[in-house]
Amino acid sequence: MRSPTSLLVSAFLAISATTSAASAATATVKDGGTLQLAGNVFRLDGIDALAVDQMCIDEHADSWACGVEAREQLTKLIGGKQVRCGDLGPDPSFKKRRLGLCIVEGETLSLGQLLVQKGFALADPKGKFKADEMAARDERRGLWKGCFAAPADFRLWKKDAALVGAACRADRDQQIRSVLFSADPVMPDGCTIKGKYAVRARVTGNVGIYHLQGCRSYPGLNNSERWFCSEEGAQAAGFRKAYNCGGKGK
Repeated sequence: MRSPTSLLVSAFLAISATTSAASAATATVKDGGTLQLAGNVFRLDGIDALAVDQMCIDEHADSWACGVEAREQLTKLIGGKQVRCGDLGPDPSFKKRRLGLCIVEGETLSLGQLLVQKGFALADPKGKFKADEMAARDERRGLWKGCFAAPADFRLWKKDAALVGAACRADRDQQIRSVLFSADPVMPDGCTIKGKYAVRARVTGNVGIYHLQGCRSYPGLNNSERWFCSEEGAQAAGFRKAYNCGGKGK
């Protein structure tokens, strides 16, 4: 019987043979699960990745900018080498980007699987890398040494979601949730777009509204809840632009 790794590599080679997006190129990391390659933005297949502004609790019960760390871990995995991404088609969650099976030259495992193994991403619900996730959890790698909300729950701002990780404590549940779902989170470097969850955004099929620095609403918006590094990132998270922005602040 062929191993899961060999099956993955075979699938990648098959994709490479039929898609021009599989040519090697230098990648720009956007967040812990997204990269730009040869004019396309790819979300890594098979994982549920942290948002850049997501916060966690570390093993010492201190707040931890785990979303920024996940982005740095992906950058380290690439290490300046060329990357090949097999294009799996439009991302079902955001049509402006692609779903990609991405592998660093010289490696046999995909970037998504490596992130799950290191404990800096979760396997997606389809369970492609579920065994890797379980091993990372059991050995308390990466996120699993602390306490965090699953990325899918964070994106939906599910404050009552189940928390996971070795440092989750029932007697500090409310304090931990106040960090993981902060009403006034710290802005990650370079991520100046403010996001606010809003019921009124549901009229347009969104979960919230984002505000650019050029928006009239920007200076007075406190307790932003979310920070985004680009408009595309905000839109991918289900946010629409504030109507008072006009054409300003790209």
